[in-house]
Amino acid sequence: MVSSNVKILSAIAAAVLIAAVGLAAFVNLTGGRQAESQDLGLTPAAVSPHGAAPVAAGKLAVDFKLKDLNGQTVSLSALHGKVVFLNIWATWCAPCRDEMPSIESLYKKFNKDKDFVVLAVSQDTEGRKAVAPYVEKNRLTFTVLLDPQNQVGDAYDVSGIPETFIIGRDGRIVAHHLGPYDWSNPEIREALQELINSKQG
Repeated sequence: MVSSNVKILSAIAAAVLIAAVGLAAFVNLTGGRQAESQDLGLTPAAVSPHGAAPVAAGKLAVDFKLKDLNGQTVSLSALHGKVVFLNIWATWCAPCRDEMPSIESLYKKFNKDKDFVVLAVSQDTEGRKAVAPYVEKNRLTFTVLLDPQNQVGDAYDVSGIPETFIIGRDGRIVAHHLGPYDWSNPEIREALQELINSKQG
């Protein structure tokens, strides 16, 4: 498990170093403004541009229950034993929208594996009214959850969106990435495959 975790961290960190200039800054939640991230790499304890320490890798992921676009309740605890890709986003967030195609591509790569789950938690205050048309228009097929009250963002100390957490089989955060990322990167896919193949993490 440890080697898989380290590989995920190094894979994303390396890619970000190469593409750091090209990666857009992520959106400040308080005003919907774009603010440059001082650390676009994925590290065991990434630091937010606001100086606060977000939820770090290694910590137990906070449980939550949210409804999907079909009105079905999804809880993180029910997914224990699976690898969960948790993305916090909103339709009004341009970097989030830019990132969505690569998340869809990642999902299609692994969606036949019952031990891998993608959860995209929308922070749109208008809920389904804003999110459903966007999802349909862009033909997104992974699970989208509605969080108009920003419960997950608060629980995970999210300071800007998009933010992504990769949660291992044991319910602990393997990695945390601030800002948009190209999840079609072959190295991160290889690292995720190793994490999925591992029965311990």
